[in-house]
Amino acid sequence: MLRRILAVPAGLIAGIICITIIEKIGHSLYPPPAAAGNGDMEAMKAYVATAPFMALFFVIIAYALAAFVSGFTASKVANNGKHTSAAVCGVIFLCITIYMMASLPTPIWFWVLGILVWGLVFAGSKLALKNK
Repeated sequence: MLRRILAVPAGLIAGIICITIIEKIGHSLYPPPAAAGNGDMEAMKAYVATAPFMALFFVIIAYALAAFVSGFTASKVANNGKHTSAAVCGVIFLCITIYMMASLPTPIWFWVLGILVWGLVFAGSKLALKNK
């Protein structure tokens, strides 16, 4: 029972670490303005509206890797042979992603990919359950 409870936070932490690392790489290649990094939402909106494709695509890559790793980690920790913990992680991340996309002027392709990549939690979960 304790493993199933800890599985979701473990999956979320693993996903957040992936997002942080990949987004840091993206920001080093496509640096946002200093004001955007200081919590200035208007500066962030202006940056996202004019950001190059790859700057935004790094976020999608981060989401995809986070989904896979989060699903894998949650299923390994839960160790119950089910995808439930991975699905909970995916839903939580999906809600956060939708909130962020609604807050910033992201293009349609970003919405489509930003929603679809969270399905990768099941690929990570399947791999974790396969290697049981």
